Amino acid sequence: MRKTWLLGFGFFSISLTWALYNAFVPLFLEDFIESAMVIGFLMTMDNYLALFVQPWIGNRSDRTETRFGRRMPYLLIGMPLAAIFMSMIPLYTSLLTLVVFMFLMNVSMSLYRSPTVALMPDITPDAQRSKANGIINFMGGIGTVAAFGVGSILYDANRNLPFIGAGLLTLLALFIVFRSIKEKRDTISYTVSEKKQVRMRGELDRTTVFLLLAIFFWFLSYQGVEAMFTLYGTLHLGLSDGQASFLLTFFSLAFLVFALPSGYLGTRFGKKKMILIGVAGLMCVFATVPFIESIAWLRVLLIIGGIFWACININSYPFVVSTGRERSIGTRTGLYYLVSSLAAIISPPLVGQIIDWTDYSMLFVYAASMMLLALVCVLNVRHSGKAVEQGASLSQ
Repeated sequence: MRKTWLLGFGFFSISLTWALYNAFVPLFLEDFIESAMVIGFLMTMDNYLALFVQPWIGNRSDRTETRFGRRMPYLLIGMPLAAIFMSMIPLYTSLLTLVVFMFLMNVSMSLYRSPTVALMPDITPDAQRSKANGIINFMGGIGTVAAFGVGSILYDANRNLPFIGAGLLTLLALFIVFRSIKEKRDTISYTVSEKKQVRMRGELDRTTVFLLLAIFFWFLSYQGVEAMFTLYGTLHLGLSDGQASFLLTFFSLAFLVFALPSGYLGTRFGKKKMILIGVAGLMCVFATVPFIESIAWLRVLLIIGGIFWACININSYPFVVSTGRERSIGTRTGLYYLVSSLAAIISPPLVGQIIDWTDYSMLFVYAASMMLLALVCVLNVRHSGKAVEQGASLSQ
């Protein structure tokens, strides 16, 4: 697990970068754009790129062969470029230059996100992947907390500093990962897939389709709540902006604290079982929220919800990987990000339209309904989560 912790620095830098980007770039856009809808559209640029670039890069990395390995070349190209363009964002002189820097930074991040994620199952036996995913998500969570804590202080001192800091930490993370992980030495079964062997369509068997549908539905639920919760708090519960946004901290911290235990439990009891517990539990939490008027009880529910979300999120990616062959890890990583990004694009306007037709009390009815659909899909997954390669059990 030592190398997993070291790989976690890559996720630390990714999460820190995105947290700073999402926190401060809307403020830059507001200098030129009044429409919140337009700002929101520009801020989802990464999700649109994820629909096309990340699946392609993930599939391509399965077929890449260099002296550095399959995934590492994408890190060596993408991370320095992302560091440069992230540092350039606050140096914009017009809306055009700002959008160009944003686009270049997003493309650069897309070049290495799937290969970085794919490195985890590459170097981790299937039986340990839920535990490893808990570790890297824990590191990513620390990156997010650091971005909000330290980043806000640096921004107040000089708005360039958080972006320069993120760029430098990205380069440091690349140095740590590159020096610590040698793919041809550390990958469990190092093989390079030929083009004809790994096709997107060829990976979409019944098990994978139902699992990807489940992921799509639970991200519809989660992204809808994340996008609209502050408005739910202010317009439905009568809270201030600060009180409403602070409530989500209980959910996020519970997820961070339970990330490692969730991985260990997934290893002990199985990925599918933990996902089923998480989906059923979070569905019940979301279904209960509309009947809660006490802020104290709402905090308790959000803490419980964060724990159930960890059960889902920590075990889902390793489950996607385990339902395919080892040589298709990059391809399946791309598919995972494709459906989650599609949900992130669809859910906010969809739930917004439902709220426009009704009221904010429907937010958690929508969220619980999407979780119910996810539960139905998971129940239709006929797979134990044990990796199989050409009919034989892989190394555990």
